[in-house]
Amino acid sequence: MSKKLKKVCIVGSGNWGSVIAKIVGTNVLNLPHFDNTVTMYVYEEVINGKNLTDIINETHENVKYLPGHKLPENVVAIPDVVDAAKDADILIFVLPHQFIRTICSTLFEKIKPTAIGLSLIKGFDQAAGGGIELISHIITRHLRIQCAVLMGANLAPEVADEKFCETTIGCRDSRVAPYLRDIIQTSYFRVVVVDDEDAVEICGALKNIVACGAGFVDGLDLGDNTKAAVIRLGLMEMIKFVDVFYPGSKLSTFFESCGVADLITTCYGGRNRKVCEAFVRTRKTIKELEDSMLNGQKLQGPITAEEVNFMLKKKEMEDKFPLFTAIHKICNGDIPPEGMIDCIRNHPEHMVKMSLPPEEPETEL
Repeated sequence: MSKKLKKVCIVGSGNWGSVIAKIVGTNVLNLPHFDNTVTMYVYEEVINGKNLTDIINETHENVKYLPGHKLPENVVAIPDVVDAAKDADILIFVLPHQFIRTICSTLFEKIKPTAIGLSLIKGFDQAAGGGIELISHIITRHLRIQCAVLMGANLAPEVADEKFCETTIGCRDSRVAPYLRDIIQTSYFRVVVVDDEDAVEICGALKNIVACGAGFVDGLDLGDNTKAAVIRLGLMEMIKFVDVFYPGSKLSTFFESCGVADLITTCYGGRNRKVCEAFVRTRKTIKELEDSMLNGQKLQGPITAEEVNFMLKKKEMEDKFPLFTAIHKICNGDIPPEGMIDCIRNHPEHMVKMSLPPEEPETEL
C-alpha cells in the first residue's frame, strides 16, 4: 500500500456496519497513516419525514439500525455507493450477502485499482451452474482487488456496548494484514490474524445454519443438552464441509473466534436462533417472522442453508451432511421441526461409533 494517507469506506450501514463504523472512525483518528474521514455508504431511507443520511450526519446516530449509540463525527454517511467508495484505499463490505453482486457491478472500474477489500459478510452466493461461491471471491473477481475477511463471535449489540470479545481476520497478504488489524482492533475488540482466508469465511456462513437448528431445539423445549449435541454435530459438519470442498484449510482455524466461539455465541444469542425458535412456537413462515422481528434486517441462516443444499444436492451428498439437510428442509416446510430429533439421533457421527466391533481381549502368551 502507498505511503499516502489511507482512506476507509464502510460499504453498508445496518446494525453491524454501524458498529464497525464506530470502531473504525475512532481508530483512524489515532493512526498517522490514515485519513481522518471515514465514509459510510447508507441505503437511503426516510425516517419520520427525513433522510436517514441527513439524520446520521446531523445527530451522529443511526437511529434505525443502531439507536442509542453515537458514531464519531468523522464518519460521514453518503447515499451513493460510488461517491462513498471512489477514493477509498480500504473498502469494508458489511451488508446482506444477497446484494453483493449488485454493489460490485455498480462499483466496477469506479474505485482505486489499488484498493483492498475486507468482507464482514456472513453467507454464500450461488455460483453459475451449481455450487456456492465465497463472497470474498466474488468481490475479488468482480472488482479485481484482493479481499480479506473478518468473522468472529461478535454480536453487534454487545460490541456496540464495548463488551469484550475477540474476532478473526483471514488475510494471506502479510503486508496488508497489519493495516486491517489496526483499524479494527480496540481494547475491547481483540483481533487475531490468520492466513486461512477461506476457512475463516466459511465458518462465518455455516454457523448460521447450525444456529437455525439451535433455534428449533429451543422452540421444541428440548433443553441445553440437545442444543449442545446440535452444536457439536454442526461443528463436525462444518469441518467436513471445508475438508471436502476447500481442502488445504487448517483445523486450528476452527478453534479461533471465527469457528467454535462464533458458533456457540450464535446458537445462544443470534437472530437466526431467535427467529427459528419463533418459527417453531408460532408456526409462521420464516419470511413473516423476518418481516416482523428484524426491523428491516435479513436472516442469513435459511438462505445459506438453501445455497449449501443446492450444492450438496448437485453433488449427491445430502446424506453426508444430514444436519444441514434437515435444517434446510425444516426452513422450507418439507419436514416438521420435530424432524430434528431423528436427524440428531440417527446422525452418521453416532452410527459409525456405535457400529465399531468390541475390542478383542488381550491374550496371555
